[in-house]
Amino acid sequence: MKALALLLIGANLFAADEWPQFRGNPSLTGVSASPVPKTLKLLWTFDAGDSIESSAAISDGVVYVGSETADLIAVNLSDGTLRWKYKVKDGIGESSPAIQGGIVVVGDLSGTIHAVSAKDGKVLWTFPAAGEVKASPVIVDDKVIIGSYDGNLYGLSLKDGKPIWNFKTNGPVHATASVSNGLAYISGCDGVLRGIRVTDVKEMVQITTGSYTGASPALSAAGFAYFGTFDNDVLAFNLKTRKPVWRYENPQRQFPFYSLAALVGEKVILGGRDKSVHCLNARTGKQIWEFVTKSRVDSSPALVTGATGDRVYVGSNDGRFYVLDAANGNKLWEFNAGAPLSASPAIAEGRIVIGSQDGKLYCFGE
Repeated sequence: MKALALLLIGANLFAADEWPQFRGNPSLTGVSASPVPKTLKLLWTFDAGDSIESSAAISDGVVYVGSETADLIAVNLSDGTLRWKYKVKDGIGESSPAIQGGIVVVGDLSGTIHAVSAKDGKVLWTFPAAGEVKASPVIVDDKVIIGSYDGNLYGLSLKDGKPIWNFKTNGPVHATASVSNGLAYISGCDGVLRGIRVTDVKEMVQITTGSYTGASPALSAAGFAYFGTFDNDVLAFNLKTRKPVWRYENPQRQFPFYSLAALVGEKVILGGRDKSVHCLNARTGKQIWEFVTKSRVDSSPALVTGATGDRVYVGSNDGRFYVLDAANGNKLWEFNAGAPLSASPAIAEGRIVIGSQDGKLYCFGE
């Protein structure tokens, strides 16, 4: 039997060959411990019927992803064959599934949060928020943490969906919460980075950023938060001192950042709406390299570290899926999907899965 390495993140134990939620882990670092073949090829394609902006989750050899057809879809990672579909109330936008203990959770654009059985797609419970849900769920300590455009961050029971707590912000909660050391961090539309204690919903961190933010913070093990804003910059904060560390703004052009940052070593890597992927120094904020595509990059990069070097996997709205060398930003490979790729890659069992805006779900491996 194949042994799986285990990653301990917060209070949760994850198999290295799984990608159980958006960005792979509760800290939203976008890093996979699963080895990926150096040479990739297209293994299969699944047609969901309408735009896929939801990013996939992968667990126990099954891929879960949402579609604008109002379907939560489960397909086999091995060959892309359909296992089941679950119909939600409205289309699934950017909300990406999370799975734990055989339960798959996702939000839809009607504002309903759904939990279904991973085995057969049958509904287990639903929770009605008062505004659309574009954030992705994060599951920690048997709680589903998810935001809504009604301005609330919710903590729901994974078992039955009953509300345990809610925290009211001063604007829509668009971004997915990132969780570390018992705190759920949201970089909100109200221009405040907040750290909410998961056990009792007490606000432990409040940092005024002054920026409208669509991206979630990526949290480093050293206690720093990194995220881009619609004010054309990338911000870094020390969560212990609650002080800004640096601010990056391109000296030649102004553009928003919607892509989430991926963290590896001393690098912060994210896409920009200037059609480029940017790599910044995590300590200083200075740009290390830039890779230019032909359209904006809203897809959040995924990273794989290994003996052959660190590699970056990211989509672009130019319709191409790129593999880059994390050391210097050089292009190693690309695949032309022919439609915008704003979803983010998911990586498990040596395979990479990403959806496109024409409804195709792609799987790459060897």
